[in-house]
Amino acid sequence: MTSTASSTPDRPGAARWVPDGAGIDELTEAAHGCRGCELWHDATQVVFSSGPPDGDVALVGEQPGDREDREGEPFVGPAGRVLADALEAAGLDASRVYLTNAVKHFRNVERGKRRLHKTPDVAHVRACLPWLGAELSVVRPRVVVALGATAARAVLGRAVRIGEVRGQVLEAPDGGARPGARVVVTTHPSALLRLRDRSGWDEAFDALVADLGVAARAA
Repeated sequence: MTSTASSTPDRPGAARWVPDGAGIDELTEAAHGCRGCELWHDATQVVFSSGPPDGDVALVGEQPGDREDREGEPFVGPAGRVLADALEAAGLDASRVYLTNAVKHFRNVERGKRRLHKTPDVAHVRACLPWLGAELSVVRPRVVVALGATAARAVLGRAVRIGEVRGQVLEAPDGGARPGARVVVTTHPSALLRLRDRSGWDEAFDALVADLGVAARAA
């Protein structure tokens, strides 16, 4: 049953919509029909992934933003531009980087004509986890970079404090999106946007670049 703002959200999870043995193209197509949680109802479209299906590094963000929701591609908004600059500074070849999100639909709060992002609930992350697990099983990246706490929860299967684990090469345990994968956790580039033209920008950007450099060497 379709969820509404006044009803209990219907979150059966995405597993029934994930085709067995599918490649990235087939997964992308199937994701358009996903009703694993209620977020599909208010989103413009599903936003699956971009980049090579055999990328050396997979970057996992939180969810699509407003721009991504409208265009159907991950990391095409302001945070994506910050990420592109950081990848270049870290020496990571963008053509070998696979981009995706832990949650495939935009969760937004409308304020007048503005559409602002709202952090997904843990239930949304769990509902969408079969998609992330399936795509990482296809791509088989040498290292997965979790951008922010929501992505880290999806990849590692547990909550972490970014400041305690960032820049380390971790191993994803059972319960994460890809058990046994090498994982580097860092901040989401959207966090840097709040520092634009303020003190602390250079330090935050350099820290992101340093973490991506760890991933580059691990790959």
